[in-house]
Amino acid sequence: MDRTIKIVITGAESTGKSILSEALSDHYSQPWIPELARDYVEKLGRHYTYQDIELIARLQIDEEQKIAPGTSLLFFDTWLIITKVWFEFVYGKSPEWLHESILKSSIDLFLVCDIDIPWVSDPVRENGGETREILQKMYITQLESYGFNYKIISGEGEMRTHNAISYVDDLLKSLGVK
Repeated sequence: MDRTIKIVITGAESTGKSILSEALSDHYSQPWIPELARDYVEKLGRHYTYQDIELIARLQIDEEQKIAPGTSLLFFDTWLIITKVWFEFVYGKSPEWLHESILKSSIDLFLVCDIDIPWVSDPVRENGGETREILQKMYITQLESYGFNYKIISGEGEMRTHNAISYVDDLLKSLGVK
């Protein structure tokens, strides 16, 4: 295959996205792009603004543009869908250019980490409990509205990873890669 197969790991806060992204990267010996928002917000030293979220979205797009030639499979720890939902959830709107960027994207599969594991507090996380459920529904609604291929990844620990690998293998097989 002469293009990069792109898989996004997404879902509400504290659902194991980073752990799963790294596990899939290790399993397939392929690169992954870590979550950019977390690092950005941790270094801010203040509460984020609308402009900060816009910059995060642009950084996400820039990272996708930096894919090394010949990369066959790439995993993203979160992506523009989360950023769009965050805009809408926090500010009640999102920039039109973000919608256009999502429309132009070529993501092959979204793995949506289920909220079936406990929420764990940390300094960057804001939405546990009921809000996490609302956001999870918003992510899925956005994926469906754009017509993206997605699978819900449930289970804890190794079972969660195994379930994700199964969906990635199915995708690769359907594309004639594996």
